[in-house]
Amino acid sequence: MKNIICDIDGVILHNNELIPGADTFVRRVLEQNINLLFLTNYPAQTPRDLQNRFYAAGIEVPESLFYTSAMATADFLRCQQGQKAYVIGEGALIHELYKSGFTITDIDPDFVVVGETRNYNWSMMQMGARFVADGARFIATNPDTHGPKMHPACGALCAPIERMTGKKPFYVGKPSAWIIRAALNHMDAHSENTLIVGDNLNTDILAGFQAGLETALVLTGVSQVADIDNMPFRPQHIYDCAGDIDLF
Repeated sequence: MKNIICDIDGVILHNNELIPGADTFVRRVLEQNINLLFLTNYPAQTPRDLQNRFYAAGIEVPESLFYTSAMATADFLRCQQGQKAYVIGEGALIHELYKSGFTITDIDPDFVVVGETRNYNWSMMQMGARFVADGARFIATNPDTHGPKMHPACGALCAPIERMTGKKPFYVGKPSAWIIRAALNHMDAHSENTLIVGDNLNTDILAGFQAGLETALVLTGVSQVADIDNMPFRPQHIYDCAGDIDLF
């Protein structure tokens, strides 16, 4: 493998705690000069925030090795017509859109962009639905419905707007193949010699298959061996943890 795309939560960290063996995996990859990118659906942290999470857990890597669904959303919107967005999300998503030249506004936006926020409220729901009903394009960073302890995630925040308007958002994040292609472009890599490592069959592994990557499931997160029989596809490789990966 010349390139590895690696999920974070459930593969490297549980919340902010290091998963045993993950530091060994990262060290081996970097020592062998394999092109590595950490890819996360979570849009509410910047690469520097993620770098700090890794550092606190005992892993030192440059912030250039992180790519988030917020970054991918900004990259996607740059390819579309329109420069104004109404955003339901945290500072990291807004920051990426500002960097890409977007105006953040609640006046006649071209896009309604939904990410993650703990401040979701009635007004956001009402305004988002009104703009989408009036023709704004509905974009979401990722389809995840919830996180640990049932914390509502992006998909849950999109649901009321979808029900009210009858319009589904375009989800940028995994399992969309779009974010994998964007990550490959970001790291100047090609699908035919890239491995994706993830803990979730429905996001990481499915996204890898849809984008033509080799796939490795680790059993330290969401999906377990028993779940594989319920899927119409199979990961090429299965490991107890990232530290056991022996493909390089």
